Amino acid sequence: MDLIAPTKQTPDGFCSFHKLHSGFGGRISNKLSRTPSSSRVFVGCKGRVLVLSDSIRCRAHDGYQKHRRKQVVAVSKVEQLSSNGRLKNVEKTPYGNLNGGDSSNGLEEFESNNQLRRLVRNGELEEGFRLLESMVYQGDIPDIIACTSLIRGFCKSGKTRKATRIMNILEESGAVLDVITYNVLISGYCRAGEIDNALRVLDRMSVSPDVVTYNTILRTLCDGGKLKQAMEVLDRQLQRECYPDVITYTILIEATYKESGVEQAMKLLDEMKSKGCKPDVVTYNVLINGICKEGRLDEAIEFLNNMPPSDCQPNVITHNIILRSMCSTGRWMDAERLLAEMVGKGCSPSVVTFNILINFLCRKGLLGRAIDILEKMPKHGCTPNSLSYNPLLHGFCKEKKMDRAIEYLDIMVSRGCYPDIVTYNTLLTALCKDGKVDVAVEILNQLSSKGCSPVLITYNTVIDGLSKVGKTERAIELLEEMRKKGLKPDIITYSSLVGGLSREGKVDEAIKFVRDLEGMGVRPNAITFNCIMLGLCKARQTSRAIDFLAHMISKGCKPTEATYTILIEGIAYEGLAEEALELLNELCYRGVVKRSSAEQVAVKI
Repeated sequence: MDLIAPTKQTPDGFCSFHKLHSGFGGRISNKLSRTPSSSRVFVGCKGRVLVLSDSIRCRAHDGYQKHRRKQVVAVSKVEQLSSNGRLKNVEKTPYGNLNGGDSSNGLEEFESNNQLRRLVRNGELEEGFRLLESMVYQGDIPDIIACTSLIRGFCKSGKTRKATRIMNILEESGAVLDVITYNVLISGYCRAGEIDNALRVLDRMSVSPDVVTYNTILRTLCDGGKLKQAMEVLDRQLQRECYPDVITYTILIEATYKESGVEQAMKLLDEMKSKGCKPDVVTYNVLINGICKEGRLDEAIEFLNNMPPSDCQPNVITHNIILRSMCSTGRWMDAERLLAEMVGKGCSPSVVTFNILINFLCRKGLLGRAIDILEKMPKHGCTPNSLSYNPLLHGFCKEKKMDRAIEYLDIMVSRGCYPDIVTYNTLLTALCKDGKVDVAVEILNQLSSKGCSPVLITYNTVIDGLSKVGKTERAIELLEEMRKKGLKPDIITYSSLVGGLSREGKVDEAIKFVRDLEGMGVRPNAITFNCIMLGLCKARQTSRAIDFLAHMISKGCKPTEATYTILIEGIAYEGLAEEALELLNELCYRGVVKRSSAEQVAVKI
């Protein structure tokens, strides 16, 4: 490739360039050969570049396609070349014809590429794809950067097949591809779980893969538990003299400890060091996490203390890993000491650090100490978030201190920390369990105005609460409301309503709900069927309950112990106590009903 360097400025305000031979990488491919007539380039002193190009030959698959290029293309607004040789923010403009040829085709290609860039920038991917097809059909060579963005856009939206089609178009168009374009497509396949397609792209790349290419594939294979296959890919990487970096080794170390334990991972760490690849703090964090997960906390602490200062210093994440392990094993005093040591070493705790401690203390019921930790956060430059307050609210709700829970909800908001849906779900669950469903409904109605959209579990909580206190009509209204908001009720929603209707003696309505469920392809569970049978038995319709048992079995739903005890109590309730006891003994003998359960039922009969 001929690289051009400036020698002098011409009277017209342009710098004349002469050719220098260079093995310039990145965008320039050895598949390009320029004719002698394209040997001079003039660059304007204000950044305007004139490229004289007669023709370019590009190899496409089995032969050469000769693309007649435009005689003159002017490039303006050239900022810089990136590390891969790409021109950043390059805008092409027609500048005339120095060779006396027709420049109209150059203008058309420039305008098409400009339009393609605009479409991609605006997220109009389908329109961009159609324009790309039209450009290539007309013999234009598309802008590779815009096409790479187009591939990225389709990959993000899950349309990897369309992204692959763009890559095929680029390979056939004569455009000079680089590793970045391939990496974007491979990354898209990996995110979509299409690792086989990613490996196929790796095999067919027209340029050498870089370490990013391999790291993307290795990460996906390791996350999928395919360490053996990842090691095979690593071998191929080494054969191509693409050497692993710290990210490569960290990925493999993490996968190794998950599959074979920390001892094997340590061997890989030693190999990494012997190859001259220096571990970073992320590498050490992965190993410390592995040691903690194996229940070897003391070894993890020793490993932390022995981390070589020449390699790296432990960061807040390192300490958080140890801290979480200390809390999960109940070593609260050690956790406090570690926090003090951490601050003493100049490693500032993060919000996550404090949240680990608050969560632990709340689980232990030490709400007072948790509040102390919460109040200390601003002194360390940390602002509490919803994850800081949620354990406190849950703790107050668990202790049925609803007033304190609502008090801290108000404190939370007054400090500029807005509750998330988890906060409200915690509060709604506690209110419903406490029988304060009207307050729960009121809070539910205010959620949207507070910028917090209810989710399925939110509605299920309140619907269940209403159903249990005999307010199924209001619960059904909420069912319709959630449907209008695009939320699809699940089996929990319907089971709550069926149970409520059955308890209120509205068994036929409950059965209708079950039929509707089956019509929608949702299979009722044993709890749903048991609610219907309980309602029928209470209404002295045990024969219908027995028929419903047959229907339950025909739908592939296995009866539970509760199913049989409901029917036995129903039979006794209709005055057939002797028959009920006989059936109970038979079921107990067959092991369908436990002896302890049978004794409880017998007492009721």
